[in-house]
Amino acid sequence: MKQWGFGIIGCGSIASFHRTAIQSIGNARLIGVASRSDARAKAFALESGHCECWSDYRQLLEHPGIDMVCVTTESGSHFEIGLQVLLAGKHAIIEKPLAMKAAEARQLTELAANRGLSLSVISQRRFEPQVAVVKQAVDDGKLGRLLYIEAGTPYYRTQEYYDHSEWRGTLAMDGGALMNQGIHQIDLMLWIAGPASSVYGQVATLSHRMEAEDTGTAIVKFVSGALGTIMASTVMKPGFPPFLHLYGEKGSVKLQGSSIVQWSVEGEPEPYFESSSASDGSSNPLQISPMYHKMQFEALLQTLDRGMDPPVSGGEGALAVELIEAIYTSSASGREITLLSTY
Repeated sequence: MKQWGFGIIGCGSIASFHRTAIQSIGNARLIGVASRSDARAKAFALESGHCECWSDYRQLLEHPGIDMVCVTTESGSHFEIGLQVLLAGKHAIIEKPLAMKAAEARQLTELAANRGLSLSVISQRRFEPQVAVVKQAVDDGKLGRLLYIEAGTPYYRTQEYYDHSEWRGTLAMDGGALMNQGIHQIDLMLWIAGPASSVYGQVATLSHRMEAEDTGTAIVKFVSGALGTIMASTVMKPGFPPFLHLYGEKGSVKLQGSSIVQWSVEGEPEPYFESSSASDGSSNPLQISPMYHKMQFEALLQTLDRGMDPPVSGGEGALAVELIEAIYTSSASGREITLLSTY
């Protein structure tokens, strides 16, 4: 079994989830980290077990022992840093979103394919067992043809959350409730229901002092012919679990947080899962469990060992970015926007 050398670019709070995942996998080793702040890089390296550290991430990319690089910086830097990772010949794991613009996301995807490199996007909710069971039920036709899908992220974030870092809530570096928080549910929606063909959306900043939206909503038409709705917000005090509701010709399923709250599937008993005390991040994004990051990392290494495409590929990450970008365009123009990519 190949031993994989990892690097992490960005030593903020989300990087700790990547570190925990890497250090809990037998054939993975964290070799080095990089941050613009030399002090932060050194502190993170010390906490990680004295791995190497740099204040210039390009030095990390020159390390011959690093095979794969996690990009955990601000969202607006994902494209440029991800581009340099791939140009350096390293496999890339990029925190959501893959990029802030669909064209940039597609550029990363095409570059990775042309260079024979793995490009994957963190979407750890796919690895929750309840989500996996629902995905399998849909794929097996247990719900029949999907007719309607509802995806919601009714979160709450304080003004202090946005004021904590100057990039938070900006269009260029963070995005709003759709691109930052809602993208997880949007990814699940597209993964289970298939690609969207058009969307009509509205966004607004209702409660926070910030540049990007704190609330967004959309009506979606899917390539399959199904319809759906999206909502994402950070004003829903005190914060509620994200949800995904699937209505098919033969039955319906409702996911709320990490629980199946409705299972109406003819001939199929409701699956049983042990209750979980893990937070869904509805009011604090750092209270989620690192378990599903680990599961995504493990699945990624397994696919690489077998020469297969990665879970949550760059192309899939690009689909979510394209849909969100189309919602923004629709809100600004007042028009329904046609989507072209299906990957």
